[in-house]
Amino acid sequence: MTPATHRSHTDDLLSFIAASPSPYHVVASAAQRLEKAGFRELRGTDDWTGATGGCFVIRAGALIAWYVPEGAPAHTPFRIVGTHTDSPNLRIKPSPDTGTAGWRQIGVEIYGGVPLNTWLDRDLGISGRLALRGPDGTPRYRLVQIDEPLLRVPQLAIHLDRSVNEGVALDRQRHIAPVWALGDPQEGALLRRVAAAAEEDPADVLGWDLMLHDIQPPGYLGVDREFVVASRLDNQISVHAGVTALVGAATGVEEPAYVPVLAAFDHEEVGSGSETGAQSPLLERVLSRSVSARGGSGEDWSRALSGAFCVSADMAHAVHPNYAERHDPDHRPLPNGGPTVKVNVNQRYATDSTGIAVFTAACERAGAPWQPFVSNNAMPCGTSIGPLTAARLGVTTVDVGVPGLSMHSARELCGADDPAYLAAILGAIMTGG
Repeated sequence: MTPATHRSHTDDLLSFIAASPSPYHVVASAAQRLEKAGFRELRGTDDWTGATGGCFVIRAGALIAWYVPEGAPAHTPFRIVGTHTDSPNLRIKPSPDTGTAGWRQIGVEIYGGVPLNTWLDRDLGISGRLALRGPDGTPRYRLVQIDEPLLRVPQLAIHLDRSVNEGVALDRQRHIAPVWALGDPQEGALLRRVAAAAEEDPADVLGWDLMLHDIQPPGYLGVDREFVVASRLDNQISVHAGVTALVGAATGVEEPAYVPVLAAFDHEEVGSGSETGAQSPLLERVLSRSVSARGGSGEDWSRALSGAFCVSADMAHAVHPNYAERHDPDHRPLPNGGPTVKVNVNQRYATDSTGIAVFTAACERAGAPWQPFVSNNAMPCGTSIGPLTAARLGVTTVDVGVPGLSMHSARELCGADDPAYLAAILGAIMTGG
């Protein structure tokens, strides 16, 4: 891969992130790219009979996409890339209007493992979706993205709290309501502002899934712009790489030897236990139905799974220069050294030697480096969708990810070359070439 290839891919990643402040926007951005490449959306109520080529299914903040090569038998094995669309953040409560001491504020709930100090004193916008009254009585949905500095969680001045640098924990109950205007709280003020941005009547809003996002745009860092800094790198790096790899497999010169699949789940940051999470039957049902829609039998479905392989792609930890003792002394991934293969013998990651062999062979074909990752024995190990997918589908799975710093922060960091490496490796796995 050339430096120009790396930079072109990363430039596109930054555009993807800027357009995707919520899981619903991530899905919309991915779907737009897939449609441009000739994929078509299938709905659950559609007749899928004979569906071949590129297809995708959307379920709220989750997307399952796949490509059936020309003439592929129904038992053709799957090559799956599993990712997630959500990131830790602050989500707006159903009754958000509040305030104190003459300030208008909104109530928010903490979603996932948020380092709260990273959200202090940042200019915040609002994004998500509105559920609206439909003409036939069923809800319709509208995405909202307000990239304006509407809100802020103000930090207490050091003059009023001299212990702030002594590691005193933030009081989640009292200090997390962001300021967004002066004046007394007005019932429905936030709803009116969001509805106006969506060009909808507030009276038609039946519900919402709204959240806050840092409006500072993603960009490069370093003397040679060797780093990427952005919100939601975890895990939009992997979603973007998966879309890129799937489109490449579908539009390449040669047909892939497998059925490449992208599974972008929601709610990974809170355990994946939802209708759109990796613990749900969503992926299993979609893939099973795609087999039967092509005339496949139960035996074909079992054969397709038996030969399947899954890559769970999620952000990984680079060694932190100020806290090197928190990392395993012999496994210290660095930015721009390639994606990591994540191993945990207690199955917090699903990687085994078979998964490593398939992944490293793909790295060789892609001409991309890779790095091993193991957590320090004295530190609890994180997890991702890999073990869930492996357990649910019974397929060989490897956990991998681009190494970075400040994971779950309002603004994360990774190497500028690694996203392109990941996309190239995933492409090699999907095509089997």
